[in-house]
Amino acid sequence: MGSDLNDKELKDFEIAADRKMGILDALLTSDEVTFLENIGSKHSQLPITTSKNRYEAFLSLFTHDSTAIEGNTLTLQETASLLFENIAPIKDMREIHEVLNHKKAFDYVLAYKGDITKKFICELHRLVMLETLDKEINDQIGKYRTLQVYIRGVDWVPAPPENVASDMKTLLTWYSKNKNKLHPLVTAIYFHVGFEIIHPFVDGNGRIGRLLMNFILHKNSYPMVNIPNERRNTYYFVLREAQIKGNLRPFIEFVIKLYKNSKVMF
Repeated sequence: MGSDLNDKELKDFEIAADRKMGILDALLTSDEVTFLENIGSKHSQLPITTSKNRYEAFLSLFTHDSTAIEGNTLTLQETASLLFENIAPIKDMREIHEVLNHKKAFDYVLAYKGDITKKFICELHRLVMLETLDKEINDQIGKYRTLQVYIRGVDWVPAPPENVASDMKTLLTWYSKNKNKLHPLVTAIYFHVGFEIIHPFVDGNGRIGRLLMNFILHKNSYPMVNIPNERRNTYYFVLREAQIKGNLRPFIEFVIKLYKNSKVMF
């Protein structure tokens, strides 16, 4: 009987997994799939001659907005001047390092030829967080957290530190098994949501999560997406909908609208 029960439980699990895959696979409408195919095709045909200019324009926006979402006060112009002219504004050194570190992590993403692994994720964290953490938690840089963290403005608490490694392993296993089955946009958003639920690092989870989302898109020859700081409340809303209700549809619609309104494609 025990053997039969195990077989039944395994079958139930497989059915549940297939149902979940079916739901994820159906998240995009046919019109959205066509739109994404067109934008991917358009992106692949952009001339090499404009790549440096597009890189600087996108990186300025992405770095400014991704750090601003986390509280950095540099303006877009200050960010661009710091990144590409080495002109530092009169700001707190932590904010300066946040901007410069983000560029190092972004460049690492572009140069990296492998796929998402624990080592890759932890190296991104090291690059993003150097010289930005308080001294008493400097030992948390570049590794999964050993401390409990809390998220401002939400009514739930991320996993305890002793669960982080196993939760991340589960997420990475999900990614490995499904990255070629689902549309890259769905994969990127699902991974981002899962990553933010786990909150594997003591700080920097938002920046790392957005870098990883863009890594998946870039690896699959889709344009990277920038979430403007002025849209952060909508971003928080669609993220919460996915985290709490398991509803990824608002996040999908949000990103597609960002694509449609984007003036810089990289």
